Amino acid sequence: QVQLVESGGGLVQAGGSLRLSCAASGLAFSSFDMGWFRQAAGKEREFVTTIRGSGGITYYADSVKGRFTISRDNAKNTVYLQMNSLKPEDTAVYYCAAKVGYMPGSTVPGNYKYWGQGTQVTVSS
Repeated sequence: QVQLVESGGGLVQAGGSLRLSCAASGLAFSSFDMGWFRQAAGKEREFVTTIRGSGGITYYADSVKGRFTISRDNAKNTVYLQMNSLKPEDTAVYYCAAKVGYMPGSTVPGNYKYWGQGTQVTVSS
């Protein structure tokens, strides 16, 4: 079955960096757009970024543009999220998700078919 496993979360001071990874199995990875979402305590899940299957096209939420970078290695079935200049408001559980290739750049969680279990990112001030 399909599995998405995130790693790399943790506690970091404001201004610091973290790199999240999401290892995928059980799916034709390069055929899927991959996305990162986050959910802060008491808030709805929100879109962070997504990358097309080929890796050539990316989309970002305005709140992370210029600070976060999504990338993927299709040979390793892994998607990454490099987070720089972290702010306390970036604190959340971060989820990776996979969707088939239509509706590129979708920011809607319901359009993503597979989800990981999430990894906690905490940014202290």
